[in-house]
Amino acid sequence: MRIARQISSLAVTACLTFASAPALADAITLGAGDVGSSYDFAFDGYSGGTTVTGLTSTAKLTLTGVTSNSYTFSYSLTNTTSDPVNSRLSGFAFNTDPNISSASSTGAFSYTTVGGSYPNGIGSVDVCFKAASTGACAGGGSGGLLDGQNGTGSFTLNFAQPLTSLTLSDFFVRYQSITGAGNITSGSGTGTLTTSGGSTSTGGTPVPEPGMVGLLGAALAGVAFARRRRCQQQLALA
Repeated sequence: MRIARQISSLAVTACLTFASAPALADAITLGAGDVGSSYDFAFDGYSGGTTVTGLTSTAKLTLTGVTSNSYTFSYSLTNTTSDPVNSRLSGFAFNTDPNISSASSTGAFSYTTVGGSYPNGIGSVDVCFKAASTGACAGGGSGGLLDGQNGTGSFTLNFAQPLTSLTLSDFFVRYQSITGAGNITSGSGTGTLTTSGGSTSTGGTPVPEPGMVGLLGAALAGVAFARRRRCQQQLALA
């Protein structure tokens, strides 16, 4: 019983350690060798802390070019919102590491803002791309993708200093002109990475840290050592 309690205690400790430091798999790190790689995202929809069922969209980003100070991508976004909800997908955003100095865009979302803010508890974002010329990432104006529509284009991220790699994270979209969801007329969505470079990914889902397996192994080894030592002591006293 004592050994069982030790195993249980160590397992709980390991689980708590894992829970307090999850590794989120929805960030992507890119370098010059990743030109041609594509990344697919699925977005949900919510407003004021309330999830809006049926308010969804998808996106694909493909790295098309890299220079010492810039990264260029093509993008394809689709508004997949389903009845009875209708919406207009008016923009998307994400964070970068390192921070960008400027950005430009073409196509369906040809307006950019660096250092804006998203509503619904999201807060500051490093860059957003919009379908309308507005001074804020939160939206306004008109344009965008209605239910079932797809929009494409390209964007370039510029940096003040040369860099060897770039990390993109915290992907969001903005919905406006929402109907069929009660009094909700606008909302936001958070993206989960679903495929990366053509292979399935666990994007957005907490996954074990690399040391998790080692931690459990060390715990079990410690219990086995304690049990063997106890047996040796009992034999010595016999």
